[in-house]
Amino acid sequence: MSFNLKNILLNLMIIPLIGIIFLMFCSYNNGKLLKIISLFFSSINFLLSLLLWIFFDRSTGDFQFVHKLAWIPNLNINLTLGIDGISLFFVILTTLLIFLCLLSSWEVITINLKEYLISFLIMEFFLIGVFCVLDVLLFYVFFESVLIPMYLIIGVWGSRVRKIRAAYFFFLYTLLGSVIMLLGILYLYYQVGTTDYETLLSVLLTIQEQKLIWLAFFASFATKVPMVPVHIWLPEAHVEAPTAGSVILAGVLLKLGTYGLIRFSFPLFPEACFYFTPLVFSIAVIGVIYTSFTAIRQTDFKRIIAYTSVAHMNLVIIGMFCFNNISIEGALLQSVSHGFVASALFLIIGIVYERHHTRMVKYYGGLVHVMPIYIFIFLFFTMANIGLPGTGSFIGEFLILTGIFKLNTTIAFFSATGMVLGGCYSLWLFNRIAYGNLKSQYLIYFKDLNRREFLTLLPLILGTLLMGILPDIFLSPMHMSVNLLLEHMNI
Repeated sequence: MSFNLKNILLNLMIIPLIGIIFLMFCSYNNGKLLKIISLFFSSINFLLSLLLWIFFDRSTGDFQFVHKLAWIPNLNINLTLGIDGISLFFVILTTLLIFLCLLSSWEVITINLKEYLISFLIMEFFLIGVFCVLDVLLFYVFFESVLIPMYLIIGVWGSRVRKIRAAYFFFLYTLLGSVIMLLGILYLYYQVGTTDYETLLSVLLTIQEQKLIWLAFFASFATKVPMVPVHIWLPEAHVEAPTAGSVILAGVLLKLGTYGLIRFSFPLFPEACFYFTPLVFSIAVIGVIYTSFTAIRQTDFKRIIAYTSVAHMNLVIIGMFCFNNISIEGALLQSVSHGFVASALFLIIGIVYERHHTRMVKYYGGLVHVMPIYIFIFLFFTMANIGLPGTGSFIGEFLILTGIFKLNTTIAFFSATGMVLGGCYSLWLFNRIAYGNLKSQYLIYFKDLNRREFLTLLPLILGTLLMGILPDIFLSPMHMSVNLLLEHMNI
């Protein structure tokens, strides 16, 4: 297998599968070797994904590194891989977070370790497929296949008794919406004779067809984002999942809905997008305000961050549906930034949970006295979650709100309330954890970050700072692809 730029996307998908084969032939008793193998292959994939960024041609909005394989030639369905500026950073985010998930689990997971590591590598295979495949039917296959390893991670390695219920919640909610999307894909295939993405771009559908298929796609994507009222599964899944499961859930899986909307719904059904924009704005604004208030009243560490994730992703949806360059690029940047910040916050929660085996906020307090490095990093990501200048979230939210303001000042006002409420729940949580007296009647063992925990958080710190200080290196690959998207929508 030659690692050249022509088949780099295929290699990115094959490497996790090779890692799985090595793991399968490794002894159950050799836990250290199992971890080293999984870390080795995930690190190779991350480094390989960085080549996509380095060699990405910023002067064109067309798909790059395209690779075609025949899948079902008789039905005119082929595996076509390619990325543009919209999908580039989602691929890099996926490979980075899978590596960090495996690193964070080094001393945590002992039961069914081999199956745990295989689950993450197979999830990496499916997620890279989601962001690279240029066929609507195969996108659906990868999109749904992600549910299987995530279902197992929550249900088998979850931390509490309700983990089976949470796994069913996650699986059924997301599957129900996606079955409706499959009907829309079958209708497209029946009308056009292929599910190839670039062929579908040239097909003109009637406004009624667009509306019906758009609703079918939206049912699936809205559940993945998630939007109110189909957001109920997310806090349950986050609370019961192991730390690494929460990281990949918040960091990448929540982006599948926004990515699906911008990749498929926008260019394929543009008139339906414009028609349903008021509905989307209404749902998303309610989502931002409602989940922000809900986060304030939570008592579980993970539930607070889970509800903040819903608020941030609904703000991303509002930015996308403004249909201008500024807000769409801001939405994409905010999605990547949220992947860094939310993942780091869940890792931070996992660190104290492994020490004290509780996520109830009331048992913590005064940790600044005994865990100063931990609290400093917690403060950094709390500020990033609020959108402090110098972090990626500030750039993303600023661009989103600028784009919204150009369209409608009322929606901009309600969207901005999410930032105000974000300051409330983030700072209040930090204050309760960091300051006050140590609650020694509940917690008796205190230890600051070890080297592995610090190194796990370091790439996320650097990524958040880099995005805030030098945003153009992230935005410049997006420009031409976003322009081309808006051209397809005749804007």
